[in-house]
Amino acid sequence: MSTPTKLTPPWDFLPVDISSVEGNAHPEVKRMLAQPYGFGQEDTGFAGDIARRLKLVEASLIPKAEEPKKLEARVVFEIDAETDMLNGGGNIHGGCSAFLVDWCSTAALGAYTYETTGRPQWGVSQSISTVYHSPAAYGDKLRIVNTTLTVGSRVVSARTEIWNATHHRLVVSGIHVKMQPSGGAKL
Repeated sequence: MSTPTKLTPPWDFLPVDISSVEGNAHPEVKRMLAQPYGFGQEDTGFAGDIARRLKLVEASLIPKAEEPKKLEARVVFEIDAETDMLNGGGNIHGGCSAFLVDWCSTAALGAYTYETTGRPQWGVSQSISTVYHSPAAYGDKLRIVNTTLTVGSRVVSARTEIWNATHHRLVVSGIHVKMQPSGGAKL
């Protein structure tokens, strides 16, 4: 797949500093992913405060290890676990983890489609599968690593791993399957 030489943002981006964002993704892709309100939306709705605290640290398109002629997007965010992310036991809530898998894997899929077609495609969720490996507590730094798995014309998927960077252990892994919605719903 060839990368478009000029990407035109689908909306006006707020000015954000992307100079510290690693990776080979186009600067417009990085700018899109670094938006404080999430991919150009003025208000993220559910868990908006958490989404606004995500810090983009890497955005890349790299050859797939198993299929070097194909690309995969790798998008990495970091966030510190705060009280609005915790359950009654003081660890990151499973619902918050699922939200992070949803939001951050979608970022990888949007980065891939924007980089390769010039237009980000978000789709709608079909399935989010999560496995909880270990806890993360208040103040722990989380590193959220997202890679695209498949990108087809209708169905796309990505993998997310949420790592506890403070204690060097895997907290959550997830697979997110999305699809492009069909035309208007017919009841």
